[in-house]
Amino acid sequence: MIAEHDLVPIVVLGLIIAFGALVQSVVGFGLAVVAVPFMVLIAPDLLPGAMLVTSLALPAWELISGPRDVDWQHWWWAIGGRVALMPVGVWLVAHASSSAIALIVGVLVLAGVAGSLWAVDLRPTPGGALAAGAITGISGTAASIGGPFLGLVLQHERASRIRSTLAMFFVVGAATALLGLAVGGQLRHDQIVVGLAWVPFVVAGSALAVPLRRRMPEAAMRRAVLVLAATAGAVVIVRAIVS
Repeated sequence: MIAEHDLVPIVVLGLIIAFGALVQSVVGFGLAVVAVPFMVLIAPDLLPGAMLVTSLALPAWELISGPRDVDWQHWWWAIGGRVALMPVGVWLVAHASSSAIALIVGVLVLAGVAGSLWAVDLRPTPGGALAAGAITGISGTAASIGGPFLGLVLQHERASRIRSTLAMFFVVGAATALLGLAVGGQLRHDQIVVGLAWVPFVVAGSALAVPLRRRMPEAAMRRAVLVLAATAGAVVIVRAIVS
């Protein structure tokens, strides 16, 4: 339970999560990208379960309260890939070191950004969505980072479609990952309790994002997606090297 952890780090991480929720409310993803590197440094024992529990709140609220502009065709391909590779993520949590997981995820994220900037311009395709979902099945389960890959595939879509499709992807994907971790014996009770305790911070960050969302043009949306993905990749690689 929370009593088993120092309250100060939990609150500090809660404030970081609030900022991540603000970013995700504007861009469509970013909660885990912002928070996970700090969690690894401050409370690595809470990963990935606590972050997955927390990350369910914001996309669920997005789907309930906002426009549901989901790209179902590519969503089905993406979620199929995520569910298929989710057991690999569970295996990594049980057997691989956190440094190895961080390195794998960071390299994949930076490769996706490089492909978007310098190779063929990424557009939504069933194959791209399936590949993004498959990578996320590993990274989202093992490291709680699941937004950059499908976000890159959808980067040219309108802002409402990116947010809605990613929200549906996060809800189903995170719930599936939590189920897989629970079945594999890798989800602890204290992770669930702390994850639920962070939900009010998510609500606060989302509320602060409302005025920003109305002013952000779609060109800025794409740049934000690429910058966030690149930042996530760089941070986790540095973390893996340092540790």
